Amino acid sequence: MSVINKIRERSGLAVGIIAVSLILFIVGGDLLGGRSLLFGGNQQEVGEIAGQSIDYQEFNAKVDELRAQFEQQSGRAPAEQDMAQLREQAWNQLLFEIAYQKEFDKLGLKVSPEELVDMVQGNNISPAVRQAFTNPQTGVFDKSTIINYLKGLKNLPPQQQAAWASFEKNLSSDRLREKYEGLMRLSVFATTAEAQKEYQAQNSKADIKFLFVPYYTINDTTVKVTDSQLQDYLNKHKDEYPGVNTRSLQYVTFSVAPSKDDSAALYNQIKSLARGLGAAQNDSAFALQNSDVRVPLYITAGEMPEQLRASIPTFSPGGIYGPFREGNTYFIYKYGGSKKDTSFTARASHILIRPTAQTDSAKSEARRRAEGILQQIQGGASFEALAQTNSADGSAQNGGDLGYFKNNGQMVKPFESAVFGASSAGLIPRIVETDFGYHIIKVTQPKTDVLYRIAAIGKTIAPSQTTRDEALRKADQFASDVHTKEEFDAKVKEDKSIVVATADRVPENASNINALADARSVVRWAFDDKTDLNSVSEPFEIGDQYVIAVLTNKTNKDDVKVEDYRTELTAKVRNEIKGEQIISKLGNASGTLESIAQKYGAGALVETAEDVNLANGFLRSAGVDPIALGKAFGLKPGKRSKPFAGDGGVLMVETTRLTPAPAIADYALYKTQIQQNTASRIGFYINEAIKEAAKVEDRRAKFY
Repeated sequence: MSVINKIRERSGLAVGIIAVSLILFIVGGDLLGGRSLLFGGNQQEVGEIAGQSIDYQEFNAKVDELRAQFEQQSGRAPAEQDMAQLREQAWNQLLFEIAYQKEFDKLGLKVSPEELVDMVQGNNISPAVRQAFTNPQTGVFDKSTIINYLKGLKNLPPQQQAAWASFEKNLSSDRLREKYEGLMRLSVFATTAEAQKEYQAQNSKADIKFLFVPYYTINDTTVKVTDSQLQDYLNKHKDEYPGVNTRSLQYVTFSVAPSKDDSAALYNQIKSLARGLGAAQNDSAFALQNSDVRVPLYITAGEMPEQLRASIPTFSPGGIYGPFREGNTYFIYKYGGSKKDTSFTARASHILIRPTAQTDSAKSEARRRAEGILQQIQGGASFEALAQTNSADGSAQNGGDLGYFKNNGQMVKPFESAVFGASSAGLIPRIVETDFGYHIIKVTQPKTDVLYRIAAIGKTIAPSQTTRDEALRKADQFASDVHTKEEFDAKVKEDKSIVVATADRVPENASNINALADARSVVRWAFDDKTDLNSVSEPFEIGDQYVIAVLTNKTNKDDVKVEDYRTELTAKVRNEIKGEQIISKLGNASGTLESIAQKYGAGALVETAEDVNLANGFLRSAGVDPIALGKAFGLKPGKRSKPFAGDGGVLMVETTRLTPAPAIADYALYKTQIQQNTASRIGFYINEAIKEAAKVEDRRAKFY
């Protein structure tokens, strides 16, 4: 009775809660959440461009417009990956309309109506128009096609008319951008001094000898790095370590994998479908209606799965074969006869002996080796074993097996002629020469032009609702027991079946977390202002698994800390310390570089490099080291540098010959090179400069 009285006492509150819940259900999208109308106007901003606020509704309207165009063009609803691309496209359009347009207006750049007509149906057709109206069967663009389309445009549905208007608008935008970037490219200039410097960098040559002690020759564990050293390094190199908003996570997953019962249920279902397929008059339509997997109606033996191919000798019209399991899919097949193909299919294995060089002696040696292997096989040796140990082709690991292939140019001509010229299976008793080398070939399935009519049904094993519920129950149980990082760690330690994954420095706009695809829900949770360090999430359903995460670290773009770059900083500081140790051990070395290396001991290398230049010099063990190259060209021949720390280790450089670039009268070629290199990147430079000038703030990650 006391329970009933309490319910009566609280009935007014309950009715109020229900009423508010109904209101929130109806308008909740605008009242609550990251774009709430109840929490201030700036909560609705997805970003800001050139001082102009981008409202959520405005941005979403543009995304919806692009979504409609996508659905019309593709005939399907966009997947999440498609939506991410559409949102990026919408953002770039806004960036163009706001930031770029200001620059166009300053210069008076426009696209006139006459110019637009010329782009669509005149003498200078836009590539986008050509692509959209090219006949897919013939690959030919016919101007009359687009003219007829425009004549009938007013009779098309409103959605198609709107799509065309948007297409024309994009044509104008693209042309404006082309004009702007063209002006910028024409403004690129290289001075004679720059050209002379580039010429000298490319054409001055040096022969050098160098001593190199790699940092890795000192074990990392012997070098202690302190936090104060890391902080000092960060303070000196702040420009190299920009602040970024990131989150680091640990997470566990509870897989929604199909159970044995799910597999058994599907097996029974596919056996039932087999009876229906066998009785179906229109078996191809029946298969199409019931299959999760699309399989062509006519296939070659090479296109069949192994289990079905093994059944070819028993094929009879109307016969049902299977169920066969391939991965997580059960297949059944109905044989409906055969016909001739327009090409032949065969299967072969080979052993490739490749010459070590393109010289007559190397080719002769390779042929002798191939003939020796052929004789071994003819004498009874295993083709597969010899392929694994001798073949220079990637098929060696499969005993030389190349699988099935057609005589349509998939293989080089001499090889193809040898295989498809064979009348039966077996070893071809001669060496076949191609551009790749010398081949020993075994035909395992001789040529055939038979196409088999196969109506196929494939059903993929999927987790049942019972299986999903069980996975969710386990995830919920874990989440209810865990509320802090300490509890998370303790629970994982207690249950050895749970595997913890780590994701460091996840950016705010990340779509995936390690192998977790479409994990935006986890990323948004990690970046939510209410999510504190060491917080544990509720279960997220991502694909066929439930994910529970714990937030382990935050980085802030306005407050760079050692912890944000600890791994990178530790490697840099450790190498600095190693460099000091190596330089100290080398001391005031004298004598030849070889004697210095011998005195230093293990790890010291002495090498030579000839005809190196400043533009693209490479030192074999040391790699590309600008400091070493600079010192080499700064020394007089016969002189040697003191030990110095390079990118990969400590070096001493000795210049043995220096050949300055000969003087030339005209540096026009090098001016052109500089201008072309700069002009090729002008689009990127412009985009970055405009975004910087517009002070773009992108907050889309809080909404999507």
